[in-house]
Amino acid sequence: MKRFLKIVGAVAAINVLARLFGFLREIIIGTQYGTSYISDSIFNAYTIPNFLYLVIGGAFTTAFISIYHKTKSSIEDYIRRTFTTILVSITIITLIFVVFGESILHIVFPEETGKEFDMLLELYQWMMPSTIMLVLSTWLSGVLNVQGKFHLSSFSVLVYNMSFLVISVGLSLVIGPIGYGIGALIGAIFMVGFLLFGVRKLEHVSFKLKFERAEDQKELWKVALPIMLGGATAQMYTLLQRIFTSLLAEGTVSAMNYATKVSQFPQAILMTAVTTVIYPLLSKKEGEGDEASVKALYLKGMRMLYLLVMPISVYFFFQPETIVRVVFEYNKFGAASTAITAPLLQIFSLTMFFLAANTYITRFYYAKGNSMTPVIFSLITVFGINIGITYALIDRYAGEAVAWGNLISAIINFLLLVAYLQWKYKLNIIDKNSLQFIKLAVLTIVFVLINWMIASFIVIDNKFIHMIVTLFVALIGYAIIVYLLKFDEVKGTINKIRSKLAKSNK
Repeated sequence: MKRFLKIVGAVAAINVLARLFGFLREIIIGTQYGTSYISDSIFNAYTIPNFLYLVIGGAFTTAFISIYHKTKSSIEDYIRRTFTTILVSITIITLIFVVFGESILHIVFPEETGKEFDMLLELYQWMMPSTIMLVLSTWLSGVLNVQGKFHLSSFSVLVYNMSFLVISVGLSLVIGPIGYGIGALIGAIFMVGFLLFGVRKLEHVSFKLKFERAEDQKELWKVALPIMLGGATAQMYTLLQRIFTSLLAEGTVSAMNYATKVSQFPQAILMTAVTTVIYPLLSKKEGEGDEASVKALYLKGMRMLYLLVMPISVYFFFQPETIVRVVFEYNKFGAASTAITAPLLQIFSLTMFFLAANTYITRFYYAKGNSMTPVIFSLITVFGINIGITYALIDRYAGEAVAWGNLISAIINFLLLVAYLQWKYKLNIIDKNSLQFIKLAVLTIVFVLINWMIASFIVIDNKFIHMIVTLFVALIGYAIIVYLLKFDEVKGTINKIRSKLAKSNK
């Protein structure tokens, strides 16, 4: 367990840095182009490549890891066959999206015309080929992870975000917004190159093409396709956001993107680190039939997730305008852009825990060999609840309707996942830990009251000082409540610190 925590800590540190570079790219786009059709085009152009990368890359990688310890053939042959399958598949898919790119963009973004569409198409044509490198990079990270090389796979994301940022921003200053399309492609090439360099010394790894029918490849598709469908429905949140907001006033796409990225930034750092390490471990424990360890991972993980995400979510809800002003309000991003972004951030702040928890819980379904149930729940919540709420509210609330649709569907998806996991696999959130659950409820209520008082009584003109003061007071309040409620996780940490201090004093 100590080694596990050290790995999580190292992966988390690398991911924090990687996410910071990715987030900095969003901030720079905001300062360069604000909430204009140019920034809308940049974000819309990356929507489809990113969608395919996350859905296809994530599904193949998850399936690859699931079968890795079960295949009856040699590991080298399994890797070669899988590499061939993924390379051929993603190349064909990418070529289709490149050749029919103009028609696809007209279907997805029908309101884009004239110079807006021309810029969108040019950016898309540069970004779309990067999908091949991105999907291969995801799979290569999986190859590294199953052999315990978590640091290299995490570092590759840092390489990608850093190169994407430097190249895109540098080129945009010379040739304009099209620099972001070129930067996306070159950044993806750098990432796959880094990973290929990293896996060269691993055992049983060969990238010679192997066109051969085998049982493990049938199993790969059998596992990957439902995950792909589930990933597609999950990623439809973003795609639907772009489609709906493209129908609204200019700049709404950008405002929605900024609000989403700010709200997802904290939970993404945590979830990327935890799931990178926990899924291979979870698969191993499931394979060994160690139900006690699986249950312990589920309960402790969910509780820690809530303790970490909830305070950020509550603070963001009460201070959305301050956060947007501090992060984005410079140069082309003025008060008008803040006015349309802050209300969206306030709603999205409430999705933080549910989106993180849904990702976390789904991994337990995959480990159980059940990839279809999360897909069904996603289909219900995305295509039923999300679209229904958005359509019902969009005429009255515009962009906020999209945010409300995402929030309500995420909550219902969470409840469905938890309830079925409890009924089918006896993994209970509330079991013998009911006291801990009550403590979490008390913690939440008291912390919400503290933040309401902070928002009501602390008002400072300078945005930086206001954020520093309000955040400091909120964190101090949270620390005091957590300490007084004596959570098991906190007691364990305090005892470890005392033990280390006692040893150092001897």
